[in-house]
This record gives sequence, C-alpha cells and structure tokens, in this order.
Amino acid sequence: MARIKPFKGIRPPKELVERVESRPYDVLNSDEARIEAGDNEMSLYHIIKPEIDFEPNTSEYDSRVYEKAVENFKKFQDNGWLRQDDKELYYIYAQTMNGKTQYGLVVGAYVDDYMTGIIKKHELTRRDKEEDRMRHVRINNANIEPVFFAYPDNEAMDKLIMRYASTQPEYDFIAPIDGFRHQLWIIDNSDDIETITTEFAKMPSLYIADGHHRSAAAALVGAEKAKQNPNHTGDEEYNYFMAVCFQASQLTILDYNRVVTDLNGMTKSEFLSALGKNFVVEDKGTEVYKPAKLHEFSLYMEEHWYRLEAKEGTYNEADPIGVLDVDISSRLILDELLGIKDLRSDKRIDFVGGLRGLEELKRRVDSGEMKMALALYPVSMQQIMDIADSGKIMPPKATWFEPKLRSGLIIHKLSD
Repeated sequence: MARIKPFKGIRPPKELVERVESRPYDVLNSDEARIEAGDNEMSLYHIIKPEIDFEPNTSEYDSRVYEKAVENFKKFQDNGWLRQDDKELYYIYAQTMNGKTQYGLVVGAYVDDYMTGIIKKHELTRRDKEEDRMRHVRINNANIEPVFFAYPDNEAMDKLIMRYASTQPEYDFIAPIDGFRHQLWIIDNSDDIETITTEFAKMPSLYIADGHHRSAAAALVGAEKAKQNPNHTGDEEYNYFMAVCFQASQLTILDYNRVVTDLNGMTKSEFLSALGKNFVVEDKGTEVYKPAKLHEFSLYMEEHWYRLEAKEGTYNEADPIGVLDVDISSRLILDELLGIKDLRSDKRIDFVGGLRGLEELKRRVDSGEMKMALALYPVSMQQIMDIADSGKIMPPKATWFEPKLRSGLIIHKLSD
C-alpha cells in the first residue's frame, strides 16, 4: 500500500511566485532558459538550469554548474525569495488548460515504495540522465522539482480537494508561454492531513505519469542516504521525495506524433500500396485529418491526408503493449516498411507533441524537412496503468502529458 507524508515545503511568498516559478528543466535548452530568465534574478532557472549564469555553451554537466545551483539555492533562501513552512503540510496544485482543471496533491512519496514497485513506472530510464538529476538532488540536498504521479480515482480524496478548491488559493496565476492557469492551496488542518495519509495507505499502487528520470534520481539518492547513515531509522526526511499526485481520470494525455525524413526508397504510390497489407487506407484530401479512435492513424505526405485503420489480426487485444497504437505503428510502418528500428537513436525520425497540433506536422512536411508525418490517437491513462501493472514497459515516445507541472511552487528538503 502507498505510503506518503506531509512535509515542510520551501516556497516563494505569494507576491513573488510569478517571479520565481518556471517551466521544468527538461522542456527547454540552456539558451531558451537564458532568454526566459532574462534579467530576473529570482527565476528558478538559476537553480535548475544554472549554466545560464556562465558564458554561453558552458556544459550543463560542468561541476561548476552544479555548485552554482547550490549557491543560488542558498541565495534564494537568504534573500527570502524562498521560505520554508514551519509545519508539515500537504498542498493542492491545480492546473487549468482549455477550460479543464485537474487537481493534484503535493506529497512526500516513500522511497521504498519506488524500490519495491508500489510506485509503478511504464518507461525505461537512461543512467546518464539519472546521474545528472542525482547529482542535482545530492548537491542541493533537496528535490527542487516535483515528479508527476497518478492514483486511482478516490471519492474521499475528491471531496476533500473540492472543499479546498472552493476557497481562496495561496497562488493563482497564468503562466507565460503556455497560458495555462496554475493554483495552489495549503492543507494545514490535522484531520484533513490524516485523511489524506490514510486514504493513500489504502491504494495498492501509485503510477508515474511523467518524470521517470526525476523519480529514479530522487529515490536512488534517498536510498544512498539511508545506506550511508549508520543510525538510519526509516523516518528521516530523505526517505521521501516530492510528488504531485493526480486522480487518473482527470489527466490529459495528448497525441505524440512522428515525422520521417524519407520513404526508405519507395515512391508515394509504392508506400501507400505497401500500407494496404496491414491497414485500410483512405484518401482524405487536403483538409487536416485527425485520428478519431484507437487503431486509427492519420498520414500526411505530398499535401494529402490519409486515414489508416489497422486491420483485425494486426494487434493483440489481450497484450497491453501489442494493443497500443504506438506499437502497431512502430512495428508495421516504421520498422517493417521504413526500416526504422530504434526510435531513440534513428536520425530519420523526429517526434512532435500534440500541443503543437497537426498543423505543425503539415508545416514540417511541406517545408521539405520531412517526407511524411504520422499522427496517432492518444494513449489512455488506463492503458498506461495496465502496462505498469503488468510490469511491462511502453515503447519510446508514447505519451505526452499537458499541462506540465510548473517548477518553483514548492521545494522539498531532504533533511529537517
């Protein structure tokens, strides 16, 4: 069963939150972070992307960069731009995109739950990326940014959250760049804190939605600290890492689409003919066509859109991986027809998050940069949970969650 706890969050005063908050470290590069931070010395980018404080082209893995993160983290606290709450609390974090709001609980997730599989993952992680975030957690002795979890729908939690959501939030702002609304409430009532802890203890699993590398890094650093402490009891703060947990049914997963540079030596007509082996192919003309259901795909090339529907027998409904559209398209189009076998390393393919829309696929093909584009119907949260429960791993580039969590609203220290 899932074990969580409240914690003493470190966060900006209400009047400074919009100066401090930022996008997550991994959704923009160093140059973009440098531009977004501009002359704002309070921007969290100075902690999560501290290479912006050095000359351009400084490696984000330079040891000086990690040391600068520590220096800046201390500076933020010394200047009062970040302040620690004086008691252990839970927090509610709401995000509104396109009129839809999802409500998450900010909690301390238990390191051992990650190690034993109660916190379930659906993606592979790369050790180099884990080590980067581990260095950042170690040197700051803190989880500067949260990870993004889902939990099975829970009526008691929903009622409690909605009760707080009807009150005035501590933070309420529209973020630049994405234009989404972000709100935060503080849960300081001891009965409500106990209810949350108890309800989570009834849940057999939590699910990583987004942030697999941050989750791995946070848990591994916590486990390191436990091993290094001869007086370890299991109650230390490093036994927990910061997560925002949303009810699964509230989450929005967007399509994650593909663009490819060539047709592997085939002409357009040869490629369409080859698709006919495993797909029903229908010419939809020049108007943008979006997949409307599972096992339906949208293909764009040479100024035309095509509807593809996977034929029966090309996928296995009983296999949580084999039934995925990302697996169907990878096996039967990208691999079998185009010779693209490794989505992580092949330079002939690129990926476009659904927030950019299908017009972005059209633009990249029409520009001549890419030869064809393939749009997929979004994966469902239930599919992700089924895969995680089965112990299997999703194919690469399968999910795109929006909106992204803003960083800098709350930070979790690994010691009191």
